[in-house]
Amino acid sequence: MAERRMFAKTIIDSDAFLDMPLSAQCLYFHLCMRADDDGFVNNPRRIMRMVNATDDDAKILIGKKFLIAFESGVIVIKHWRIHNYIRKDTYNETNYKEEKASLELDENNSYTFRGRLVDGSSTQVSIGKDRLVKDSNNKGTHKFVPPTLEEVKNYCQERNNGVDPNKWYDHYTAVGWKIGKNPMKDWKAAVRGWEKQKEVKVEYTEFSW
Repeated sequence: MAERRMFAKTIIDSDAFLDMPLSAQCLYFHLCMRADDDGFVNNPRRIMRMVNATDDDAKILIGKKFLIAFESGVIVIKHWRIHNYIRKDTYNETNYKEEKASLELDENNSYTFRGRLVDGSSTQVSIGKDRLVKDSNNKGTHKFVPPTLEEVKNYCQERNNGVDPNKWYDHYTAVGWKIGKNPMKDWKAAVRGWEKQKEVKVEYTEFSW
């Protein structure tokens, strides 16, 4: 296996990457450094413990499509072929051939599942417009995946609600995507909650004596 790893600036300088918490960015770099020659990592949990990363950091990376996860516990770096070109004389194929066989390269040379909707053999499913990650420890249930900043901006613009998407995104990133003490389940509902708070403040301002 090659010892050197490279990173494409088109990926790590993108707004999608730089909008993530530093802890998620750090986890991404460590996973990339320890991936095999096809971009697969078989011990993401161990690496998370090494760098004090949280489950939320991993969820963000999966939700923002920087990682692809499998029920086997293995993950793959989605943009691996953009980051790295391994010479044939030093290349060693991954041991995770079954997972690799479920992927293909898209027009941008990034890994993607074969087909938009995948069956139960994959940890990623698509339901409506919201992306969810299947919990491999509890089949049939789904975990919340934080939206990207761009998704929040688009939703606020669509509703013309006057909510500052950057302030909203920074707030919930800082509190670990929780509302009070409870994990967030529906980020769009949380945006609408801020709309109502804004309406109350406007009403108070207009009708106070």
